[in-house]
Amino acid sequence: MPSILVRRRSKDAAAEARSLPAGRSAVVLGAALLAVLTAAVAWGSTSIPPGEVWGVVWRRLSGEAPRPGTDDLIVWQLRLPRALSAALVGAGLGVVGTAVQALVRNPLADPYLLGISNGASLGAVAAIVLGLGAGGGLGLGLSGAAFAGALATFALVWAVARRGGGFAPLRLVLAGVAIGQFLSGFTSYLVLQAGDEQQTHSVLFWLMGSLIGANWQLLAVPAVAVPAALLWLQARARGLNALLMGDETAAGLGIDVTRLRRELFTVTSVVTGVLVAVSGAIAFVALMVPHVCRLAVGGDHRRLLPVSALFGAVLLVTVDIVCRTAMDTQELPVGVVTSLLGAPALLYLLDRRLGSGS
Repeated sequence: MPSILVRRRSKDAAAEARSLPAGRSAVVLGAALLAVLTAAVAWGSTSIPPGEVWGVVWRRLSGEAPRPGTDDLIVWQLRLPRALSAALVGAGLGVVGTAVQALVRNPLADPYLLGISNGASLGAVAAIVLGLGAGGGLGLGLSGAAFAGALATFALVWAVARRGGGFAPLRLVLAGVAIGQFLSGFTSYLVLQAGDEQQTHSVLFWLMGSLIGANWQLLAVPAVAVPAALLWLQARARGLNALLMGDETAAGLGIDVTRLRRELFTVTSVVTGVLVAVSGAIAFVALMVPHVCRLAVGGDHRRLLPVSALFGAVLLVTVDIVCRTAMDTQELPVGVVTSLLGAPALLYLLDRRLGSGS
Protein backbone atom coordinates (compact mmCIF):
# COMPACT_ATOMS: atom_id res chain seq x y z
CA MET A 1 0.00 0.00 0.00
CA PRO A 2 2.71 2.59 0.80
CA SER A 3 4.39 2.01 -2.58
CA ILE A 4 1.05 2.47 -4.36
CA LEU A 5 0.43 5.72 -2.51
CA VAL A 6 3.93 6.96 -3.33
CA ARG A 7 3.42 6.24 -7.03
CA ARG A 8 -0.02 7.85 -6.99
CA ARG A 9 1.23 10.97 -5.25
CA SER A 10 4.26 11.29 -7.54
CA LYS A 11 1.98 10.96 -10.57
CA ASP A 12 -0.39 13.57 -9.17
CA ALA A 13 2.52 15.87 -8.40
CA ALA A 14 3.78 15.59 -11.97
CA ALA A 15 0.32 16.42 -13.29
CA GLU A 16 0.04 19.41 -10.97
CA ALA A 17 3.43 20.67 -12.17
CA ARG A 18 2.14 20.68 -15.75
CA SER A 19 -1.14 22.43 -14.87
CA LEU A 20 -1.94 26.13 -15.07
CA PRO A 21 -2.35 28.26 -11.94
CA ALA A 22 -5.97 27.96 -10.83
CA GLY A 23 -6.24 31.65 -9.94
CA ARG A 24 -5.13 32.75 -13.39
CA SER A 25 -7.48 30.24 -15.03
CA ALA A 26 -10.39 31.51 -12.95
CA VAL A 27 -9.67 35.13 -13.88
CA VAL A 28 -9.46 34.28 -17.59
CA LEU A 29 -12.64 32.21 -17.46
CA GLY A 30 -14.44 34.92 -15.47
CA ALA A 31 -13.56 37.51 -18.11
CA ALA A 32 -14.61 35.10 -20.86
CA LEU A 33 -17.94 34.48 -19.11
CA LEU A 34 -18.63 38.22 -18.90
CA ALA A 35 -17.81 38.56 -22.61
CA VAL A 36 -20.01 35.69 -23.78
CA LEU A 37 -22.91 36.84 -21.56
CA THR A 38 -22.69 40.26 -23.18
CA ALA A 39 -22.57 38.69 -26.64
CA ALA A 40 -25.52 36.42 -25.81
CA VAL A 41 -27.68 39.40 -24.92
CA ALA A 42 -26.43 41.65 -27.73
CA TRP A 43 -26.60 39.19 -30.65
CA GLY A 44 -29.75 37.90 -32.26
CA SER A 45 -32.34 38.72 -34.89
CA THR A 46 -32.23 42.26 -33.50
CA SER A 47 -28.67 43.31 -32.65
CA ILE A 48 -28.18 45.64 -29.68
CA PRO A 49 -24.89 47.46 -28.99
CA PRO A 50 -23.07 46.11 -25.89
CA GLY A 51 -23.13 49.58 -24.35
CA GLU A 52 -26.90 49.68 -24.56
CA VAL A 53 -27.09 46.17 -23.10
CA TRP A 54 -25.22 47.25 -20.00
CA GLY A 55 -27.19 50.49 -19.92
CA VAL A 56 -30.45 48.56 -19.70
CA VAL A 57 -29.04 46.29 -16.99
CA TRP A 58 -27.74 49.26 -15.00
CA ARG A 59 -31.04 51.13 -15.19
CA ARG A 60 -32.96 48.05 -14.08
CA LEU A 61 -30.63 47.31 -11.17
CA SER A 62 -30.48 50.93 -10.03
CA GLY A 63 -34.26 51.28 -10.03
CA GLU A 64 -34.48 53.83 -12.85
CA ALA A 65 -37.52 53.81 -15.08
CA PRO A 66 -36.89 51.78 -18.26
CA ARG A 67 -36.68 53.76 -21.49
CA PRO A 68 -39.51 53.30 -23.99
CA GLY A 69 -38.78 51.00 -26.92
CA THR A 70 -38.06 47.36 -27.61
CA ASP A 71 -34.43 47.22 -26.42
CA ASP A 72 -35.41 47.08 -22.77
CA LEU A 73 -37.91 44.29 -23.42
CA ILE A 74 -35.45 42.26 -25.49
CA VAL A 75 -32.55 42.66 -23.06
CA TRP A 76 -34.27 42.35 -19.70
CA GLN A 77 -37.24 40.08 -20.35
CA LEU A 78 -35.97 37.78 -23.11
CA ARG A 79 -32.23 37.48 -23.60
CA LEU A 80 -30.70 38.19 -20.19
CA PRO A 81 -32.65 35.53 -18.24
CA ARG A 82 -31.87 33.04 -20.99
CA ALA A 83 -28.14 33.86 -20.95
CA LEU A 84 -28.02 33.61 -17.16
CA SER A 85 -29.94 30.32 -17.29
CA ALA A 86 -27.38 28.94 -19.75
CA ALA A 87 -24.54 30.06 -17.46
CA LEU A 88 -26.12 28.48 -14.38
CA VAL A 89 -26.99 25.22 -16.13
CA GLY A 90 -23.49 24.98 -17.62
CA ALA A 91 -21.86 25.73 -14.27
CA GLY A 92 -24.10 23.21 -12.53
CA LEU A 93 -23.38 20.48 -15.06
CA GLY A 94 -19.64 21.09 -14.78
CA VAL A 95 -19.70 20.92 -10.99
CA VAL A 96 -22.05 17.94 -10.75
CA GLY A 97 -20.12 16.04 -13.42
CA THR A 98 -16.91 16.54 -11.46
CA ALA A 99 -18.56 15.33 -8.26
CA VAL A 100 -20.16 12.25 -9.88
CA GLN A 101 -16.83 11.17 -11.37
CA ALA A 102 -15.35 11.27 -7.87
CA LEU A 103 -18.44 9.57 -6.41
CA VAL A 104 -18.14 6.48 -8.61
CA ARG A 105 -14.37 6.75 -9.27
CA ASN A 106 -14.94 6.69 -13.01
CA PRO A 107 -13.75 9.50 -15.33
CA LEU A 108 -16.37 8.48 -17.91
CA ALA A 109 -19.29 8.99 -15.51
CA ASP A 110 -21.72 11.87 -15.55
CA PRO A 111 -24.91 12.65 -13.60
CA TYR A 112 -27.09 11.11 -16.29
CA LEU A 113 -25.45 7.75 -15.62
CA LEU A 114 -27.39 7.63 -12.34
CA GLY A 115 -30.76 7.75 -14.14
CA ILE A 116 -31.87 11.06 -12.66
CA SER A 117 -32.15 12.84 -16.01
CA ASN A 118 -34.26 9.97 -17.36
CA GLY A 119 -36.71 10.45 -14.51
CA ALA A 120 -36.83 14.20 -15.09
CA SER A 121 -37.37 13.68 -18.81
CA LEU A 122 -40.18 11.21 -18.13
CA GLY A 123 -41.89 13.73 -15.86
CA ALA A 124 -41.56 16.49 -18.46
CA VAL A 125 -42.76 14.33 -21.35
CA ALA A 126 -45.72 13.14 -19.30
CA ALA A 127 -46.60 16.78 -18.56
CA ILE A 128 -46.46 17.65 -22.27
CA VAL A 129 -48.41 14.65 -23.52
CA LEU A 130 -51.01 14.83 -20.74
CA GLY A 131 -51.27 18.63 -20.98
CA LEU A 132 -50.00 19.37 -17.46
CA GLY A 133 -47.42 21.99 -18.49
CA ALA A 134 -48.40 25.65 -18.82
CA GLY A 135 -50.03 25.67 -22.24
CA GLY A 136 -48.22 22.48 -23.11
CA GLY A 137 -45.01 24.47 -23.42
CA LEU A 138 -41.92 24.97 -21.34
CA GLY A 139 -43.69 26.47 -18.35
CA LEU A 140 -43.54 26.21 -14.58
CA GLY A 141 -45.87 23.18 -14.54
CA LEU A 142 -43.54 21.36 -16.90
CA SER A 143 -40.47 22.18 -14.82
CA GLY A 144 -42.26 21.06 -11.68
CA ALA A 145 -43.18 17.75 -13.31
CA ALA A 146 -39.57 17.25 -14.43
CA PHE A 147 -38.24 17.91 -10.95
CA ALA A 148 -40.81 15.58 -9.40
CA GLY A 149 -39.72 12.85 -11.83
CA ALA A 150 -36.09 13.43 -10.88
CA LEU A 151 -36.82 13.15 -7.16
CA ALA A 152 -38.92 9.99 -7.64
CA THR A 153 -36.08 8.41 -9.62
CA PHE A 154 -33.58 9.45 -6.98
CA ALA A 155 -35.64 7.68 -4.32
CA LEU A 156 -35.94 4.54 -6.46
CA VAL A 157 -32.23 4.37 -7.34
CA TRP A 158 -31.39 5.02 -3.68
CA ALA A 159 -33.62 2.15 -2.51
CA VAL A 160 -32.19 -0.32 -5.04
CA ALA A 161 -28.57 0.72 -4.44
CA ARG A 162 -28.99 0.35 -0.67
CA ARG A 163 -30.42 -3.17 -0.78
CA GLY A 164 -28.16 -5.52 1.14
CA GLY A 165 -26.45 -2.67 2.97
CA GLY A 166 -23.48 -0.56 2.00
CA PHE A 167 -23.25 2.03 -0.73
CA ALA A 168 -20.89 0.57 -3.33
CA PRO A 169 -20.21 2.62 -6.48
CA LEU A 170 -20.81 -0.37 -8.79
CA ARG A 171 -24.21 -1.10 -7.26
CA LEU A 172 -25.15 2.58 -7.54
CA VAL A 173 -24.13 2.76 -11.21
CA LEU A 174 -25.89 -0.47 -12.14
CA ALA A 175 -29.06 0.62 -10.38
CA GLY A 176 -28.96 4.00 -12.10
CA VAL A 177 -28.35 2.52 -15.56
CA ALA A 178 -31.05 -0.14 -15.22
CA ILE A 179 -33.70 2.22 -13.87
CA GLY A 180 -32.71 4.93 -16.33
CA GLN A 181 -33.13 2.58 -19.29
CA PHE A 182 -36.51 1.43 -17.99
CA LEU A 183 -37.70 5.03 -17.66
CA SER A 184 -36.29 5.87 -21.09
CA GLY A 185 -38.38 3.10 -22.61
CA PHE A 186 -41.49 4.43 -20.92
CA THR A 187 -40.65 7.93 -22.16
CA SER A 188 -40.40 6.61 -25.73
CA TYR A 189 -43.84 5.06 -25.33
CA LEU A 190 -45.27 8.42 -24.22
CA VAL A 191 -43.65 10.13 -27.20
CA LEU A 192 -45.59 7.79 -29.47
CA GLN A 193 -48.79 8.87 -27.71
CA ALA A 194 -48.24 12.57 -28.46
CA GLY A 195 -51.50 13.81 -29.94
CA ASP A 196 -50.23 16.37 -32.44
CA GLU A 197 -47.15 17.73 -34.17
CA GLN A 198 -46.71 20.57 -31.67
CA GLN A 199 -46.61 18.13 -28.76
CA THR A 200 -44.04 15.97 -30.56
CA HIS A 201 -41.92 19.04 -31.29
CA SER A 202 -42.04 20.13 -27.63
CA VAL A 203 -41.11 16.63 -26.47
CA LEU A 204 -38.14 16.38 -28.84
CA PHE A 205 -36.83 19.81 -27.84
CA TRP A 206 -37.09 18.83 -24.18
CA LEU A 207 -35.29 15.53 -24.70
CA MET A 208 -32.48 17.24 -26.65
CA GLY A 209 -32.19 20.24 -24.32
CA SER A 210 -33.51 23.75 -24.83
CA LEU A 211 -33.44 27.12 -23.08
CA ILE A 212 -36.35 28.61 -25.00
CA GLY A 213 -38.57 28.85 -21.95
CA ALA A 214 -36.03 30.64 -19.72
CA ASN A 215 -37.44 33.48 -17.63
CA TRP A 216 -36.78 35.18 -14.31
CA GLN A 217 -39.23 32.94 -12.45
CA LEU A 218 -37.54 29.71 -13.57
CA LEU A 219 -34.11 31.22 -12.93
CA ALA A 220 -34.68 31.55 -9.18
CA VAL A 221 -34.23 27.90 -8.17
CA PRO A 222 -30.98 27.16 -10.07
CA ALA A 223 -29.62 30.55 -8.96
CA VAL A 224 -29.78 29.21 -5.40
CA ALA A 225 -29.10 25.50 -6.01
CA VAL A 226 -25.96 25.76 -8.16
CA PRO A 227 -23.92 28.14 -5.94
CA ALA A 228 -25.05 26.25 -2.84
CA ALA A 229 -23.93 22.94 -4.34
CA LEU A 230 -20.59 24.43 -5.37
CA LEU A 231 -19.94 25.76 -1.87
CA TRP A 232 -20.97 22.44 -0.29
CA LEU A 233 -18.73 20.42 -2.61
CA GLN A 234 -15.86 22.86 -2.20
CA ALA A 235 -16.02 22.31 1.57
CA ARG A 236 -15.64 18.57 0.92
CA ALA A 237 -12.87 18.81 -1.69
CA ARG A 238 -10.47 16.91 0.58
CA GLY A 239 -12.93 14.02 0.81
CA LEU A 240 -13.40 14.00 -2.97
CA ASN A 241 -9.63 13.83 -3.44
CA ALA A 242 -9.46 10.95 -0.97
CA LEU A 243 -12.23 8.99 -2.73
CA LEU A 244 -10.14 8.86 -5.89
CA MET A 245 -7.42 7.00 -4.01
CA GLY A 246 -9.80 4.21 -2.97
CA ASP A 247 -12.11 3.53 -0.05
CA GLU A 248 -9.45 2.04 2.22
CA THR A 249 -7.10 4.95 1.73
CA ALA A 250 -9.92 7.46 2.23
CA ALA A 251 -11.01 5.72 5.43
CA GLY A 252 -7.40 5.74 6.63
CA LEU A 253 -7.41 9.52 6.17
CA GLY A 254 -10.42 9.85 8.45
CA ILE A 255 -13.14 10.11 5.76
CA ASP A 256 -16.51 8.48 6.44
CA VAL A 257 -16.75 7.02 2.93
CA THR A 258 -20.31 5.69 3.15
CA ARG A 259 -21.67 8.94 4.53
CA LEU A 260 -19.77 11.05 1.99
CA ARG A 261 -21.06 8.95 -0.92
CA ARG A 262 -24.60 9.15 0.42
CA GLU A 263 -24.38 12.94 0.69
CA LEU A 264 -22.77 13.26 -2.74
CA PHE A 265 -25.47 11.15 -4.35
CA THR A 266 -28.19 13.24 -2.71
CA VAL A 267 -26.70 16.60 -3.69
CA THR A 268 -25.84 15.62 -7.26
CA SER A 269 -29.27 14.07 -7.79
CA VAL A 270 -31.17 17.10 -6.53
CA VAL A 271 -29.05 19.56 -8.53
CA THR A 272 -29.33 17.40 -11.66
CA GLY A 273 -33.10 17.40 -11.24
CA VAL A 274 -33.10 21.20 -10.93
CA LEU A 275 -30.96 21.60 -14.06
CA VAL A 276 -32.95 19.18 -16.20
CA ALA A 277 -36.17 20.86 -15.05
CA VAL A 278 -34.83 24.15 -16.44
CA SER A 279 -33.13 23.07 -19.65
CA GLY A 280 -34.03 19.48 -20.48
CA ALA A 281 -31.39 16.80 -21.00
CA ILE A 282 -28.16 18.33 -22.33
CA ALA A 283 -25.55 15.77 -23.34
CA PHE A 284 -21.77 15.72 -22.91
CA VAL A 285 -21.30 18.93 -20.88
CA ALA A 286 -21.07 17.16 -17.52
CA LEU A 287 -18.84 14.51 -19.04
CA MET A 288 -16.48 16.72 -21.03
CA VAL A 289 -15.99 19.76 -18.78
CA PRO A 290 -14.19 17.92 -15.92
CA HIS A 291 -11.78 16.31 -18.42
CA VAL A 292 -10.83 19.65 -19.99
CA CYS A 293 -10.42 21.32 -16.62
CA ARG A 294 -8.26 18.51 -15.21
CA LEU A 295 -5.88 19.00 -18.12
CA ALA A 296 -5.76 22.72 -17.32
CA VAL A 297 -5.53 22.86 -13.51
CA GLY A 298 -4.93 19.26 -12.36
CA GLY A 299 -7.09 16.88 -10.36
CA ASP A 300 -7.18 18.63 -6.97
CA HIS A 301 -10.88 19.33 -6.36
CA ARG A 302 -10.10 22.51 -4.46
CA ARG A 303 -9.10 24.01 -7.81
CA LEU A 304 -11.05 21.76 -10.14
CA LEU A 305 -14.56 22.53 -8.87
CA PRO A 306 -14.60 26.34 -9.33
CA VAL A 307 -12.78 26.12 -12.67
CA SER A 308 -15.26 23.47 -13.88
CA ALA A 309 -18.14 25.75 -12.90
CA LEU A 310 -16.71 28.70 -14.83
CA PHE A 311 -15.76 26.67 -17.89
CA GLY A 312 -19.14 24.93 -17.97
CA ALA A 313 -20.87 28.32 -17.84
CA VAL A 314 -18.73 29.75 -20.67
CA LEU A 315 -19.26 26.64 -22.78
CA LEU A 316 -23.04 26.48 -22.51
CA VAL A 317 -23.59 30.22 -23.02
CA THR A 318 -21.45 29.99 -26.18
CA VAL A 319 -23.37 26.93 -27.37
CA ASP A 320 -26.68 28.69 -26.77
CA ILE A 321 -25.53 31.63 -28.90
CA VAL A 322 -24.78 29.18 -31.71
CA CYS A 323 -28.16 27.50 -31.28
CA ARG A 324 -30.00 30.82 -31.57
CA THR A 325 -28.06 32.31 -34.46
CA ALA A 326 -26.83 29.42 -36.63
CA MET A 327 -30.07 29.09 -38.63
CA ASP A 328 -32.45 31.77 -39.84
CA THR A 329 -35.68 29.79 -39.82
CA GLN A 330 -35.45 27.77 -36.60
CA GLU A 331 -33.47 27.28 -33.42
CA LEU A 332 -31.25 24.28 -32.82
CA PRO A 333 -31.69 22.20 -29.64
CA VAL A 334 -28.79 22.76 -27.27
CA GLY A 335 -28.12 19.04 -26.88
CA VAL A 336 -27.55 18.65 -30.62
CA VAL A 337 -24.71 21.18 -30.61
CA THR A 338 -23.13 19.90 -27.39
CA SER A 339 -23.12 16.36 -28.81
CA LEU A 340 -21.58 17.48 -32.10
CA LEU A 341 -18.88 19.39 -30.21
CA GLY A 342 -18.51 17.07 -27.24
CA ALA A 343 -18.05 13.70 -28.88
CA PRO A 344 -15.02 14.64 -31.03
CA ALA A 345 -13.52 16.71 -28.19
CA LEU A 346 -13.86 13.83 -25.74
CA LEU A 347 -12.34 11.36 -28.21
CA TYR A 348 -9.40 13.73 -28.68
CA LEU A 349 -8.91 14.11 -24.92
CA LEU A 350 -9.08 10.35 -24.38
CA ASP A 351 -6.58 9.75 -27.19
CA ARG A 352 -4.26 12.35 -25.67
CA ARG A 353 -4.54 10.78 -22.23
CA LEU A 354 -3.94 7.27 -23.52
CA GLY A 355 -1.04 8.47 -25.64
CA SER A 356 0.60 10.10 -22.63
CA GLY A 357 -0.09 7.05 -20.44
CA SER A 358 -2.05 9.09 -17.89
